[in-house]
Amino acid sequence: MPGNTPEAERLAAWVNDHGRSVHGYLLALVRRPDLADDLTQDVFRRAWQARDRYEDRGTPRAYLMRIADRLACDWVRRSGTEVNVDAETWDQVEPVAEDRPPEQALQSEEMSEQLRAALESLSSAQRRVLLLRFYGELDFAEIAAQLECPLGTVLSHCHRGLKALRSRLVGHV
Repeated sequence: MPGNTPEAERLAAWVNDHGRSVHGYLLALVRRPDLADDLTQDVFRRAWQARDRYEDRGTPRAYLMRIADRLACDWVRRSGTEVNVDAETWDQVEPVAEDRPPEQALQSEEMSEQLRAALESLSSAQRRVLLLRFYGELDFAEIAAQLECPLGTVLSHCHRGLKALRSRLVGHV
């Protein structure tokens, strides 16, 4: 990648602004840090290769999350692996708060484990929509475009997923 070109500067800004979200989304889906690292690099490599075709429509995050989602789906299809978020992976993608008292850290770990288990109970479509909304910070129209499904379907997956999470977590809070 040549430096100091407008395209290189744009890609560097994308890595800085969206790299963590892309990596978190991929890690939550593939559950392997090494693979998530490789896929994240592949997302930005593909964005670089398509720099001449990139049109500034929508948000860069939506564009990068679309590439990430397609790469993850391709990996899932090739590997035949069911995508669930395990405890170790969830700990790696969960934001870490420094300087917490031990009881707060323990409570946070317990809540994180409960959320991970609740996410695993969702359908893959519900989980994918919620992860795109949480990690990708995409709006529902962007998620619908990315998943190539009607907006109503995305809203339904989100509503049902949140309702299922609420019912699973309400007894634990």
